Amino acid sequence: MILADNIFSIASDEDFRREALSLFRFQAERCAPYAEWLRLTGCDPAQVRCVEDIPMLPIELFKSHDVYCGSQPPEKIFTSSNTGQTVASRHMMASLSHYERAFTESFRRFYGDPGRWSIYGLLPNYLEREGSSLVYMVDRLISAAGSGGFFLHDYPALISTLENDPKPKILLGVSYALWELAEQYAPRLHDTVVMETGGMKGRRKELPKSEFHKILCDAFGVGAIHSEYGMAELTSQAYSSGGGVFASPPWVRVLVRDINDPTERLPEGVRGGIDIIDLANVSSCAFISTQDTGRLLDGGRFTIEGRIAGSDIRGCNLLIQ
Repeated sequence: MILADNIFSIASDEDFRREALSLFRFQAERCAPYAEWLRLTGCDPAQVRCVEDIPMLPIELFKSHDVYCGSQPPEKIFTSSNTGQTVASRHMMASLSHYERAFTESFRRFYGDPGRWSIYGLLPNYLEREGSSLVYMVDRLISAAGSGGFFLHDYPALISTLENDPKPKILLGVSYALWELAEQYAPRLHDTVVMETGGMKGRRKELPKSEFHKILCDAFGVGAIHSEYGMAELTSQAYSSGGGVFASPPWVRVLVRDINDPTERLPEGVRGGIDIIDLANVSSCAFISTQDTGRLLDGGRFTIEGRIAGSDIRGCNLLIQ
């Protein structure tokens, strides 16, 4: 696949610019939904010279179109979670080995060798459905760690296992399950990184992140709550070691757009819609306009602060029709 190896050796802004523009021109030609989106928005790919000027594909189109440019059928189709009232997004992954390399190298950059950890997944709603990229990632990281495992609703067994595990531990959980664990048992966790993946999935009241993290910190006796930011439509993940401030691997860039004018880029510190360039999306589309809001900070770091009201980005019906 084009650029599949190059992206993991990106070491500078110039490296990123070169690879991003090359992938943009490839996907503008080979990814049919993206090519049509560029046509409908009046973009001539040959005239795009700057990364910031690359048009972003609205993420909703992963629900209605096969956003794919692989030369062979995909090895795996990952799907997003939904409440039953929405259509799931479909991310067609040409190469599972590429996906595994992306999430493993990203994990290593933030947490080191998986083998030094025991990794525990508290992801009941993800485990109870098919096609979760998050479950696939955590399963492979558990295997690389050599210890840990998945838990559904047996919180006493999870607590006992954590207490008796001598290795440093990562407890990665969906937000509502971590809240239930904190509320029902409030176990004091030692030598454990608590990492939430976001989303109450309609099961609990949404709280401001700072308030939610304080509940978890007080219950678990930890100083900070880590976070993982990813989605079915992306190949890569960003991580926060506390305070809701995320950093991403070198092959990912986050940009912030004006919610009312998606062509306008906003400066650091100004809240707007989150756009993500994930160059690991080599077989789909690397240039994604999400429904999340947040702010760009110094050094490429960013925050996530909520969802765009109504969720659907106006204008998507151009291509859906």
